[in-house]
This record gives sequence, C-alpha cells and structure tokens, in this order.
Amino acid sequence: MILEIALLDVRPGQEPDFEAAFARAAPIIASMKGYHGHELQRCLERPNRYALLVRWATLEDHTVGFRGSPEYQEWRALLHHFYDPFPTVEHYAAP
Repeated sequence: MILEIALLDVRPGQEPDFEAAFARAAPIIASMKGYHGHELQRCLERPNRYALLVRWATLEDHTVGFRGSPEYQEWRALLHHFYDPFPTVEHYAAP
C-alpha cells in the first residue's frame, strides 16, 4: 500500500470554493484503479492549508494510471487553479 501526501495551499479566501470543488472531484479519484481511500484535512494553524492523503495499491496506480488518465484532466481543471504555490506530492510506504 502506498500513501500519497500532498500539502495544498489554497489562495486565501477561496477555501469554501475549493472545498466545494473538491467534493465534486472526489468521485473522480475514487473511481480510479488502485484507489483505496482518501482524507482531506484542514490545518488549524493555517486555515488555507489542507493535507490530502490518498491510499493507492501501487505507486504506478497514482503516477501512471491516474495522472495519465483523461479523468486526471477533469480533476486538474476542478482543483489546480486554487493552489499557490503548486503542491509538492510525496509517496510513502511502510518500512
């Protein structure tokens, strides 16, 4: 199991719109091969920062399958314009 972690800095004041767009985008990622669940958490100290945690069966399910899919283009159109700066995404596995 792979854990994708992305810290999402949303442009201040756009948090409600981001959360609404994320609610529309969530079924997209949930439909992808290898997807095993996600969480979106809002930071208490920095209310425009979110942590996105996504569980994937394999790294390639995220980096190749999802990112290379037509569905990713829809995800991107819904969400990427909210970020400043663009998030760094890292992947983790249990030791």
